[in-house]
Amino acid sequence: MSNSRRLFIKQSAMAVTGTYFAGMGLSAKSYGNIIGANDRVRIGVVGYSDRFRQALLPSFLNHYKELNFDIVAVSDLWKIRREEGVAALKDKMVHGITACNNNDELYNQKDLDAVIISTADFQHAIHAIEAVKAKKDAYVEKPFAETMEDNRAALKAIKASNNIVQIGSQRRSGINYHAANEFIKSGKFGNITMVELSWNVNQPGRWRRPALVAQLKQEDTDWKRFLINRPADNWDPRKYLEYRLFWPYSSGMPGQWMCHQVDTVHWFTDLKHPRSVIANGGIYMWKDGRKNWDTTAAVFDYGPVNDASSGFQVIFSSRMHNGDEKPAEIYYSNGGELNLITNKISATGGLRKNHADAMNMQPNLLPDVDLADASVKAVASANTGADVLTSAHMRNWMECIRSRKQPNAPVEAGYAHSVASIMTNASVRTGFKATFDEAKQEVMAGGKVFKY
Repeated sequence: MSNSRRLFIKQSAMAVTGTYFAGMGLSAKSYGNIIGANDRVRIGVVGYSDRFRQALLPSFLNHYKELNFDIVAVSDLWKIRREEGVAALKDKMVHGITACNNNDELYNQKDLDAVIISTADFQHAIHAIEAVKAKKDAYVEKPFAETMEDNRAALKAIKASNNIVQIGSQRRSGINYHAANEFIKSGKFGNITMVELSWNVNQPGRWRRPALVAQLKQEDTDWKRFLINRPADNWDPRKYLEYRLFWPYSSGMPGQWMCHQVDTVHWFTDLKHPRSVIANGGIYMWKDGRKNWDTTAAVFDYGPVNDASSGFQVIFSSRMHNGDEKPAEIYYSNGGELNLITNKISATGGLRKNHADAMNMQPNLLPDVDLADASVKAVASANTGADVLTSAHMRNWMECIRSRKQPNAPVEAGYAHSVASIMTNASVRTGFKATFDEAKQEVMAGGKVFKY
């Protein structure tokens, strides 16, 4: 046994009796930050956002002590958010937090192992590229990318790295969703014939931040760095803080809500993208200067690219002026439905004898199956604290950092949901049916490559 190992054991024993604390002038909390320091995973926060503060941080705090993780730094362009982040994280972690004006400063920090990225929608892919180029593992919020250029670049960078990257598609860590995936892939469900997805709210202030907008001054942030690779634009605090309402900083409903739900379609079927998308909608209610729609309907055709004779339809609809935010995800087959609202598989709508006889067919009815306990459900809101799915998803990422196994939502999942979202936005912005050029990995609309 080495002298250093003997010393460590001796000091640990002294700590139990309190003599080491007194001898070194350390409190119990301070000593807790030294034990296992060589094995601790040190996290940096990229963007002290509402999503991080209200959901990702509580989820992280559920597991960090057990898994020996720590948060040591926060990067945010806005002075107020940066200072709030330092103060809040110092209180939670019980030690100092390094404040970074930007990500260059963050990645210049020593002893940084990984980052949690929860910045503006259009920044996620670029910030993911920065992370892996700095050789950091990353938890990257969705939507993964809002343009195919960013999507391709981020996929390439992450695949070329050895880093663990978890996309924030937390349904992939839900026991009910895993059960649904297994049931469909087993063949017991039969062929999917249609999927209905919806996400409705009645929230005039959703994605609005008027009080914060009033506080935001251009001299307290870095507008040029915020824009990254988007077109040069005049300073606008609403676009900075209410970016979800403004293209090309966010696609709104497709990037925020639809990408969660359509990700399950890709997961359950192993399809990488829709064959086509047609979308329609408008700003029918909340005429407050926003550019992204408050009402959207999109129809997807899914199936093998080279086999138009097979496939199924997916319908996504969303409205912001009437609803209770209970997202619907219902998969249909000829034998019934798989309902991820109730977490049940049932014969509802299945082919019964009186209708089967007319087609010389046998009745086709699914059995009643519970996918999970009734208490397990997807929490809809982005800001609901450490809900079961987000907490499980964060833990999965943390465990994969240690095991070096691929996480539940690897980069391919983010790439795929981004293709579907970009196709939707292409139809929204051009009025044409959107398709996907497999060879070029480009979204097409009206015979042209879609560019924002």
